[in-house]
Amino acid sequence: MASAAMKTGQVVRRWPVLAEAFAGEGRAWLFVFKTLLALYVTAWLAMWLRLEQPATAMITVGVVMHPHSGMVRAKSFYRAIGTLCGSTFGLALLCVFPQQRVLFLLCMSLWVGLCAGGATLYRNFMAYGFVLAGYTAAIVALPAIGNPLVVFDSALMRVSEVMLGLVVSGVVSDLVFPERLRLVLRQEARAHFANFIDFVRGSTGGSIPRAEMEQAHLRFVRAAVQLENQRASVIFEDPEIRARSTRMRLLNQHNMAAATSFQSLHHLINRLQREHRDTEVAALTALYHPIGAALTTAPDDLHDPAVLAPRLRECAEQLPALEAELRAGLPPGRAQLAFDTGATVLKRFLDELCGYVEVELALRARVQRGAVERVHFRRGNDASGAMVAVLRTFLTMATLSAFWIASGWPFGASAMLLATVFSGLLAATPNPLASAFNMLIGYALGMLAGLFTAYVLLPGSDGFVMLIAATLPLLMIGPWLNAHPEWPGIGGGYAIGIVYILALKNPMVYDPALALNEAIAQLAGVAMAAVAFVFVPRVTGSGWQRRRQFRRLREQVVEAASASLDGLPWRFESESRDLFHQAIMHTRPGSRASRELLAWALAVHESGRALIELRQQLHDGRFPVEVRAAVERAVQAVAQLYHHPDAVRRQQAEDLVRAAIEDCADTPALRPRLYQLLGALRDDESPLATWMPAEEAARAT
Repeated sequence: MASAAMKTGQVVRRWPVLAEAFAGEGRAWLFVFKTLLALYVTAWLAMWLRLEQPATAMITVGVVMHPHSGMVRAKSFYRAIGTLCGSTFGLALLCVFPQQRVLFLLCMSLWVGLCAGGATLYRNFMAYGFVLAGYTAAIVALPAIGNPLVVFDSALMRVSEVMLGLVVSGVVSDLVFPERLRLVLRQEARAHFANFIDFVRGSTGGSIPRAEMEQAHLRFVRAAVQLENQRASVIFEDPEIRARSTRMRLLNQHNMAAATSFQSLHHLINRLQREHRDTEVAALTALYHPIGAALTTAPDDLHDPAVLAPRLRECAEQLPALEAELRAGLPPGRAQLAFDTGATVLKRFLDELCGYVEVELALRARVQRGAVERVHFRRGNDASGAMVAVLRTFLTMATLSAFWIASGWPFGASAMLLATVFSGLLAATPNPLASAFNMLIGYALGMLAGLFTAYVLLPGSDGFVMLIAATLPLLMIGPWLNAHPEWPGIGGGYAIGIVYILALKNPMVYDPALALNEAIAQLAGVAMAAVAFVFVPRVTGSGWQRRRQFRRLREQVVEAASASLDGLPWRFESESRDLFHQAIMHTRPGSRASRELLAWALAVHESGRALIELRQQLHDGRFPVEVRAAVERAVQAVAQLYHHPDAVRRQQAEDLVRAAIEDCADTPALRPRLYQLLGALRDDESPLATWMPAEEAARAT
């Protein structure tokens, strides 16, 4: 068997199970090595510079280290901003209320609550910056509450220690076996480009089943949001990525626009097929076929934009002649109107596909030349979740403050510090209770390891080399757990717990009673942050928030019908996808809620884009007053339907759209998009069909 494998060129491994295990663990151990190297270099520099708390710089390393150097830079950037803002606020707060503990704690609780709210309102590492701004103010000001004169030194030292940890983390991550996030982004962007082109090429036969279209839409949405998230982190990695950032945004926007037009076209063809209007379907399929032919090249060039771009442009130039020929073969009236609608959507799709391929081609060039249109990925943030986070964190901090003042607990400040840290960190996680439980386990294990190291191993050691030898075996557990996503949160809690209890200082202080009291206070703080999520649950992922996001997704059509047209297409494409992505993350795949959400997302995209383009036509063209009024009534009726869908509004919207089509008899440019709206209103597979009379659902459009 071995000889046969050698003949076929396969590599025969003597211990395949062990080889596979080591291959999988290699990346994890490389991350452990880099993290430990950064930790010990930071500790040595902090002691050499005589900083008060080398442990703070080490915790910074443990928090910001990531397998990809771009992630380290992005997280460091926001940690630096958060630290500076928090230190400044803590300093200012103690200066304003130096002798008024109650007012000081109330303001501090409110600040931490507002920062936790900001962390839930924004995503990626920007949320982390808000968390830092909150708990850094507490770290700077709370220890100095009994002696306000030292608060400036406390803030200065905190900033110095954090900056040292950030610099060392960045240097080690960049110079020691660096893993570039830009390579991951490039691979994923090219894979998504290839998948989209393949999907378009494979659909030139005509219709696509609704279920397949929904799953394709789900994949396209996830890819769009993921690429935007990665782009936001990669821009910190090097100047080349920053120079390409605008084009990467434009690429994503072209892809979203093309995906919407692609879905609208196939919804139209599917509706015509269900109505047995085979003549129009055949004409539209014939018009669509050249796009598939342009995308079909030699196997090596199937995903090469340099080959595809000129072929698609040539196809776009030939399309009007083919369109006129096919249209002439159709009977006038409803058949030609349906064909004109499909041809309009198809030309828009081809134009957007050309733009997508050309931007991809420009991104693959070595040198970026010329200016490009600036677009933005607008997020669908919800202020309600942020308000709940503000309330929860404020109540947690206020309760701990009252308990501290009433009991006179000497270690109350330590409990408050940890509650502050974890309230902010947990507010930004998808499942805070599970994360809190994992963090608590990791933190408890880390403290036990820290106590054992500090009071059993370290007292017998002398010098920095012995410090490394004594702490290394237990310290490496944290980075190793962080490198394994199957133990989320435990590694982070362990790393913070062990470094907090070790409390490396210059010189070291050994006080077991103090360490045990600190450990109890810190565990109480972590537990209090977790308990707060039981009494004031996080709204993210709740049924209440899903219903809000669902309503906001529908109201994207209202925005399409009423918002300013400047930049509206880009805002609509990105915000509707972001809202859908947030909502679908908390629904079970294949469930009724998931299918309902997918169906609404497709309906919103089709109707919203049609409304935007109709309004753009009205804005750019000169039309009779009565035509303009009829179209605007139809637009507002469709918006009202999506704002509050019911049978009366659906029928009213259909009647007004039909009336507008009749009123536009002498202005054919407006009729295709109105007809597209009418088709979306009468689609028997759309969620709007719920409010369609049963006897009409089976009738033709």
